[in-house]
Amino acid sequence: MDFAVPDRALEIGARVEKFVREVVIPYEKDGRRDHHGAPLDEMVDEMREKARAAGVMTPHILPDGSHLTQVETAYVLIKSGLSPLGPLACNTMAPDEGNMYLLGHVGSPELKDKFLKQMVSGHARSAFFMTEPADWGGAGSDPSMMKTTCRKDGNHWVVNGKKTFITGADGAKVGIVMAASEEEDSKGGACMFLVDLPDPAIRIVDVPNTIDTSMPGSHATVEIENLRVPADQLLGQPGEGFKYAQVRLSPARLSHCMRWLGCCIRAQEIATDYACRREAFRKTLIDHEGVGFMLAQNKIDIQQAELMIYWCASVLDTGDLGTTESSISKVAVSEALMRIADNCVQVMGGTGVTDKTIVEQVYREVRAFRIYDGPTEVHKWSLAKKIKRQWRDAQAQDG
Repeated sequence: MDFAVPDRALEIGARVEKFVREVVIPYEKDGRRDHHGAPLDEMVDEMREKARAAGVMTPHILPDGSHLTQVETAYVLIKSGLSPLGPLACNTMAPDEGNMYLLGHVGSPELKDKFLKQMVSGHARSAFFMTEPADWGGAGSDPSMMKTTCRKDGNHWVVNGKKTFITGADGAKVGIVMAASEEEDSKGGACMFLVDLPDPAIRIVDVPNTIDTSMPGSHATVEIENLRVPADQLLGQPGEGFKYAQVRLSPARLSHCMRWLGCCIRAQEIATDYACRREAFRKTLIDHEGVGFMLAQNKIDIQQAELMIYWCASVLDTGDLGTTESSISKVAVSEALMRIADNCVQVMGGTGVTDKTIVEQVYREVRAFRIYDGPTEVHKWSLAKKIKRQWRDAQAQDG
């Protein structure tokens, strides 16, 4: 595998890092937040205007509409993640980054012109409507349980159902809605639709407070009642929704790893600075093995996480969906980043659990990351099934 980062990505990444460190980080103390603690669109729009001026808006998508390779994207997105606000300012944040990737790969020229352009420019936030409420018996980590339905009605599709934990739904202008098809020609599969938001047929019923606070609009529960979608806003082919979900989710899991690694690198910088300045028992904290060893372990975990990300990125660049590799990377990196964030809090003691630095926020954000885009346990279960299947295949070949 070739993990070498090309010069163009090095140059883009350097500009992104400079912008995040010099322009974005001061916004971490900005009080323009909603009651959930998430940044208000007013603040996001202001940062994005500065990102456009600096030439770092949506840096992983080039002016001609082509994407950086996954290896190049990894380098750039890690730099954007040096602040929890960096991906918002540079338009590399979930769910928009994953939605742009999906639409870029599956969308028709007409859908790209209507929806993708405004997303790439950073003038529209988006939401991905897939997960459903557990008390409704709907789809979570198992999309085959999807109960939201769609059916044809003339030159429209009609969608009914419920969705939950829909990141950014409140305030989004573009939605990708996934529903199980009731049509025979869909062969029991699912469909995806592009919709303009807000739409009165999609009603937000709850926006709970959550442990993470980095994403505008938080994570809403919505009810969809007789949503009428023009037939030409069907994404791809009917019945192929589950396949398209994998087109989106495999690289999206890895993008999360990239961004949160950037945050943990920054948390390590802050904790290291604290440990090298703070004294206790007549020497600096880092000179106490209990503290110094935690920072040393963090350095090891950061390096391993980075290698894991570039390994998976190189697989995706071969054209493989990389579902196995993305599952391995999601588990390994999310668990490593949790150790890093926890160690940074511990090194800083009381200061580490305050909002004096972004360390405590990084801890909260990474804790949530261990759940979304598939909890650790779901990925391990999936990997175990593949291990068993490979064993059976080997036994069959041996006769």
